[in-house]
This record gives sequence, structure tokens and C-alpha cells, in this order.
Amino acid sequence: MKNMELFQGRKIWVWFVLSAILISLLAALFSGSLHIHRNIRADVPLNEFKAHMNERISHLMELYKIPGCSIALVQDGEIVWTQAYGYADVESSRALTADTPMSVQSITKSVTAWGIMRLAEKGLIDLDAPVSQYLKSWQLPQSNFPTEKITIRQLLSHTAGMPLGDFNLIYAPGEAIPSNRDVMTREAVPIREAGTGFAYSNVGYNILEILIEDVTGQSFSDYLRSEVLLPLGMESAAFDVDKAETPYPPTGYDLSGKPVPVYVYPSKASGGLFATAHDIARFAAAGLKENPVLNAESVEQMYQAESDKIGIYGLVFGGYGFGHYIEILPNGLRSASHGGQGKGIMTHFQLVPETGDAIVILTNSQRSWPFIAYVLSDWAKWRAFPSFGMGRILWGHYGFCAVIGMLISASLLMILRLITGFHRQKRIGFKVLRVGMAVALLGVLIWCIMQEYLFVTSVFPVLSVWLGGAVFVFAVSLLLSALLPARSAKLEDRYLVQFLN
Repeated sequence: MKNMELFQGRKIWVWFVLSAILISLLAALFSGSLHIHRNIRADVPLNEFKAHMNERISHLMELYKIPGCSIALVQDGEIVWTQAYGYADVESSRALTADTPMSVQSITKSVTAWGIMRLAEKGLIDLDAPVSQYLKSWQLPQSNFPTEKITIRQLLSHTAGMPLGDFNLIYAPGEAIPSNRDVMTREAVPIREAGTGFAYSNVGYNILEILIEDVTGQSFSDYLRSEVLLPLGMESAAFDVDKAETPYPPTGYDLSGKPVPVYVYPSKASGGLFATAHDIARFAAAGLKENPVLNAESVEQMYQAESDKIGIYGLVFGGYGFGHYIEILPNGLRSASHGGQGKGIMTHFQLVPETGDAIVILTNSQRSWPFIAYVLSDWAKWRAFPSFGMGRILWGHYGFCAVIGMLISASLLMILRLITGFHRQKRIGFKVLRVGMAVALLGVLIWCIMQEYLFVTSVFPVLSVWLGGAVFVFAVSLLLSALLPARSAKLEDRYLVQFLN
């Protein structure tokens, strides 16, 4: 009988592995993680790539329920293609057009960094000087960490120890809003000592907004428009929204697909810019060649990583410079990029300085991370680049599918053992452990459902629902296996003999 039990154990493990693999493949296929499509070849003519992307983007938008997308391509430092897809507003069937300005969210930080570097080139600021010496109308609030030595360089590179800030503080265009200085008085309280590590911070860039105004005597919007936006030809880009504007910015759509009306932030420098994909393409192209705003040395400085230990962002990027994420591709090429995410909005641009290539992807959906990763992957294949760090999101999809497969396979095993009677009486301690695990898993699921925003749901909008279902089934199976009465060992052995014979 001991040999039979050993054989039974081997048989179950083989069954578990095979079923887990099958379920993982099915999860990948039906969730859209396993794409069956025609691959684009490297360096095919632009028209062929455009035709491929027209089909590909439409498919991906439908898969991830993304209402609208605007895209632009740069080759050899010149914009070669802009295109818009889908809807600016689903309810009214308003089409998204290439000239519709969109909230670009944290891509704004890259533009703000250009504005700061412009001041440095003019000799109006020193990047390594304390920011406090340039602040005239406002001062950093008291904190448990010293603030007098926080430098402009540290604010630009997210190493000033500042907190993320409240990105839920949003207002309708035209609504009375607090000033950036009032918001910073509440939020600009360091969470660590400056210079001790990377901490992504909207607050840090919003302090730079005050610096620009105090140094120039202009509003942040006017300074950026006159010194950066217009010289680069970003004519549609602006920090203010006119309700009568035509075309009006698109409605955003959150993770559950609910509409999010157009909104603005009290602070502008970290995420307040509205622009078309063509505007951001002009901005990206400016960093690939001679431009009227910054010299080559200043641009190069922004594309050098100031910090290469950037926490969770290190899963995708290699480091952070001034307003740009930096990564070294497997072939040695350097790439700079930045994305943006807000309520109902997700954006990204990527550039490769050595080759003069760039891509801009703007969407009015918070479910767009995998969409952006797939578009970047196709662009990389076309331009013969190795995969970008954002492509790791796609590998994450396969990992999630594997976890889903193992959870469902384990659940089926437990249920089959209950149905067939191959369910030994467990000791009380083991039962308690199973019940505890099941309750803990169910508790985590309930907590996740109650959250307004989850990082994992944003990155994996489809698979996170599948994973939640798999965890629920596994937790229920654990409870049943612990609480339902079991057959005696002798009776189990008799059924086992019948089953094996």
C-alpha cells in the first residue's frame, strides 16, 4: 500500500503540472496575453508599418477596452506619421482626432526639466545650489529633515526626499482651485533626507514650478510657453483648458471603464500639460538634434542617469535623469522616456538619441499599460531595436498566467479529492492552517475590491480580474478541504485500489 501511495503522489504531481500548463495556456489565449498575429519585419517601408499598426492598434484597443489613442512617430529627427484612433468621448461618439489636445500627465515633467535647464543655461540658476536661495514668495515648511540643502538637481532627479503628493486633488476647468503654493505648504514635507535615495515625487517638480515663477517673474504657464513650447513648435500645447475650446480634450476612462470628465491640477509642473501627440513628437524630436531652446550639452545632461536605484521602476527602467527615465538597451543604445498616468489617462513617449527615433502614445484610458507595451514592442521590431524595458510588462503577463494555472490546477485537485473520496482526515493544526490561509486570501481580495486604485490592476487590467477569480476559487477549495468531513484512511485505500486498477 505504501508503494501505491507513492505512485499516487507521483501521479498527482504529473496531473498537476500538465493541467497547470494547459490552464496557463488557455488563460494566456483567452485573456489576450497570447497574441496570434503577423509579426512586422525590421525596416519595412513606413507605409507597410502604418498598415500593420492600423490593424494592430484597433485590435489592442478592442481587447483592452481603450476608447481612444493618438500616436506619432519620429525618424531621423523628423515627424513622419501622426494618427488618432477611436473616441474622445464614447457617450457622444465624438471622434478623437490628431489635433485633439490630451492631458499628457507626467510627461509634463520632461517639459518642465527643459524649462529648468533653460534657466541654467542663461546663468539664472545653479543646479547644485540650494533651491531655497531662489524661492522668494514661498519657503519650504518645517520638517523632521533638513531642507536648507535640497538642491535643484535633487528635485529634478527625484532624490530630494520629497513625497509623491496627492494626485487625487483634481478640479473641473474653471472651478476655483487652491494655489500651488498653498498645496505645497501642506505637501512639501520630506519623507527622507535629501540625497539618500530615489523617491518619485510630483511635489518636487511642483516646487520647481514656484522656483521658475520666482526667478523669472512670470507665471509658470507663460514662461514655459514662451521659452519652451512655442520655440519647439508645440503650438497646441497649453497648461490651461478653455471650456469653449474646439476640439475639447477627451473624456478619460478609469480602470472599470467609467468616464472621467476633463480635470486640472492646482499644480502644473508635474502633470498639468495638455498637448497633441504631434506636440510631444516635436518635443521628443528636439532632443534628437539641434534645437532653439537648449544646447547639446544640456540635453545630454538630462539623458544621463542621476540615480540607478529607482525602486519598483527599476523593473522597467535603468535609472532616472532630469525629467526622463533612462535605459541602456541590450545592443548598447541608450533610450530616454517618460510616461504619465492619471485618472482615466495613460501616456508614454520613448526616444533613442543615437538613431534619431521616437514614438509618442497618448490614450484616454487607465487600462493602457499592456497596450503601450505591445505598441512599443512592434515599433522596436520595426526599427530593429532590442526590446525596451516596458516590454517586461508582457513577460509579466505570462508569469501571471502561470500563477493562474497553478492556482486553478491546485483547486481542481482539492475538489477532485473531495469528490472521489481521496481526502484523508487531517490533524486539527493542519485544518486551522488551511482555514487561516483561505480567510487571509479572501480578506486580501475584499480589500483589493474596495480600493479605488491598484497598481497591479493598472498594469494588468484583464489578468488581474482572472487572478482574482483564481485566488477566490483556491481559497474556497482550501475551506472545503479543511471543513468537509473526510473518509477514513482504510476506506480511502480501498477506493484507491479500485481507482488504480
